[in-house]
Amino acid sequence: MSGVTVVREGATLLAGIDWRIEEHERWALLGPNGAGKTTLLSVAAAALFPSAGEVELLGERFGEANLGELRTRIGLSSSSLNDRVPPHETAVDVVVTAAHGVIGRWAEGYEQSDVDRAVELLGRVGLRAFAQRRFGTLSEGERKRVLLARSLMADPELLLLDEPAAGLDLGAREALLRLLTRIAAGPVPSVLVTHHVEEIPVGTTHAMLLSRGRIVASGPIAEVLTGPLLTRAFGIPLQVASAEGRWMARAAPA
Repeated sequence: MSGVTVVREGATLLAGIDWRIEEHERWALLGPNGAGKTTLLSVAAAALFPSAGEVELLGERFGEANLGELRTRIGLSSSSLNDRVPPHETAVDVVVTAAHGVIGRWAEGYEQSDVDRAVELLGRVGLRAFAQRRFGTLSEGERKRVLLARSLMADPELLLLDEPAAGLDLGAREALLRLLTRIAAGPVPSVLVTHHVEEIPVGTTHAMLLSRGRIVASGPIAEVLTGPLLTRAFGIPLQVASAEGRWMARAAPA
């Protein structure tokens, strides 16, 4: 991205964003509510065309590329997707429909090889036994894992995860982070959006801090996740620590 700006109804959601993701990099995108994180991820997912600036995604330039085809090369998991999945859909159907970039199987038929892959991916996230369970009957943590399996269905060249651990209890969060750590060991570049440094999985290589639609800091994770920079981004004095690849932040003593 070069000079990416997004303006909607007179409000500037992103302003002058320059960002480059290389192969094998795993990014965490952090900032307070309203910082522009989800908007930036939407641009990266080819779901939102910027008001200004240039975007080249997987070798294709916005304005010249077929964005619909680009989206099929990206794995995406988000809370908005969670809300769009029909609650009566089985877990395996939620996953298998990603092969064609649609939500809801309805009367659509799929190759047995697609179904077998969907079941295998559910097994990777620990939900093989839940393949025929209806999505609406699953717990919050189980739905997050189903959507993670869905994001991997089409062998994505880029993986985008919008707050995958949001709303989970401590046990479910840690189980999901272990899973994300295993996925991060693979070759696919990824971006994970979160409000909390504690939700960043081991293996994350880079971080970006956003505030009010602008970049506060961007680069290798140890250079970005510092007390002074997080303080600038979140507007409150913060202390940061790390241990064994995990991060922690708390308010600085008064």
